[in-house]
Amino acid sequence: MNSFDRRGFLRIGSIATFGSLDWGMVEQLRAQSAKPSGKDISIIHLWLAGGLSHLDTFDMKPESDRKYRTTFGAIPTSIPGLHVSEHLPRTAKLMHKLTLIRSMTHKQSAHGTAQTLMLSGHDALPTLLVPSVGSVLAKELGSRNELPPYVIVPQPRGNNARAGFLGPKYNPFSAGDPSVAKYSVRDMDLPMGVDWARMEGRNSLLHLVDERIRKYDTTDTFETLDGYYQSAFDLMKSPRAKKAFQISEEPEALREQYGRTAMGQGALLARRLVEAGVRFVSVGKGDNAWDHHSTLFPAYANEFMPELDRSFSALLSDLEQRGMLQTTLVIVTGEFGRTAEINVNNGRDHWPNCFSLVLAGAGVPQGQIVGASDKDGMYVKEHPVEVPDLMATIFKKLGVDFEKEYVSNIGRPLKIADGRPLSFLG
Repeated sequence: MNSFDRRGFLRIGSIATFGSLDWGMVEQLRAQSAKPSGKDISIIHLWLAGGLSHLDTFDMKPESDRKYRTTFGAIPTSIPGLHVSEHLPRTAKLMHKLTLIRSMTHKQSAHGTAQTLMLSGHDALPTLLVPSVGSVLAKELGSRNELPPYVIVPQPRGNNARAGFLGPKYNPFSAGDPSVAKYSVRDMDLPMGVDWARMEGRNSLLHLVDERIRKYDTTDTFETLDGYYQSAFDLMKSPRAKKAFQISEEPEALREQYGRTAMGQGALLARRLVEAGVRFVSVGKGDNAWDHHSTLFPAYANEFMPELDRSFSALLSDLEQRGMLQTTLVIVTGEFGRTAEINVNNGRDHWPNCFSLVLAGAGVPQGQIVGASDKDGMYVKEHPVEVPDLMATIFKKLGVDFEKEYVSNIGRPLKIADGRPLSFLG
């Protein structure tokens, strides 16, 4: 044992199975110290990283100047007088079930800082990694069962989606891309040649090593790690967890309804996970995929908007048919909008001053349009909605004390949310 430290033991011993996991695959699984006390509501976040153009989707301005005007036609929706892009026909038929906010606003124009704000409710700070909403829910409410409370599809997208100073225990579980052939979640099965008897033996040996060196740990690091490993073992042993990720069990017709795309199959997997007990599922297309500084219109028309339209509308219909919409909050947003002026590359640039956000389910009023932008869609004309207020609303809806104050690892106090709940969201 003199030349065989614990790190080396872990690398080749009891957790060799998890050697290819990033911390998000092990650290986040069950918030063992959390005491579930909130309302039984889950969240599915369709995360349009890069920034959705409100002017080409939910807040079109057909009468604006030609240098601002979209090339897309506007179609009527199920709300009289409301029109959206012609490339959102399925969503248009469901607008009476949604709340559309056309007056979201903030001041962060860079992807990183804007994403931190939209995913946490807090401005990015150079000395502090603030926790994301999913991580806060994992800490405050814990898991409902052996499934992780917070899952990202396909994978975490930087520190702004993680737990920050709350610690890696509350990081998201990475589900991978369910649209790939023969999809399976990595490392949920034992490697070839290893059975559970052997695995349990390794785990017992790990505990023996722990006992010898635990007294030298003054930071509780080993105790935290042991919690991760135990959670990983529990997940691998759980028939419920394995079944939740088996999207192949869904009828082919339903999979086609969602669309055989990353977001489509991701939304379907999110429904399965929420149905199985996961609290927060974030579904995206990839890092800044919606960042269209050039050729925005063909990209939206041929790929991005049909994918969003199909997956979002199928998700809402599926949740409603299963009686899950009242207990599931669905959010659709990017980190900001896009400029009114179309640039020389036929694209739009970053624009946080005014953008749109869609919510549905979990008691959110149906058929509601909140706020308005000016004639060109540049600035909020009425009823501005700030991100901290939206976050306070979400936490309150889930039964979390949004005024609770954390103390960070550097001793800095931080409220879960700095805003005030929005009464119009129920």
